[in-house]
Amino acid sequence: MEIDAYVIDVLLPDLVGHDRHPSAYLTYLYLYRQVADEAAELSLRQIAEGTGLSRRAVQGALARLEARGLIGVERDSITSVGRYAVNRPWLGSR
Repeated sequence: MEIDAYVIDVLLPDLVGHDRHPSAYLTYLYLYRQVADEAAELSLRQIAEGTGLSRRAVQGALARLEARGLIGVERDSITSVGRYAVNRPWLGSR
């Protein structure tokens, strides 16, 4: 898997250093790997187990990432499993 240099050079210091939310960075990396170029359904439990974070930490990270436009989330209802897409705004597209 190739990781865009932007993810390490810009997002790492921004999310971890400036925002002080390393959970958001770990969650983004996990989704970056799992989702690739197509949206995928993942439960909070799957993301929590994959990152080593608590479900609550994952919920907060997802909310932060979505607010910053780094991920897209679709749900049929508030309690349904989310369908996640990883956005790469620095490329001018998804």
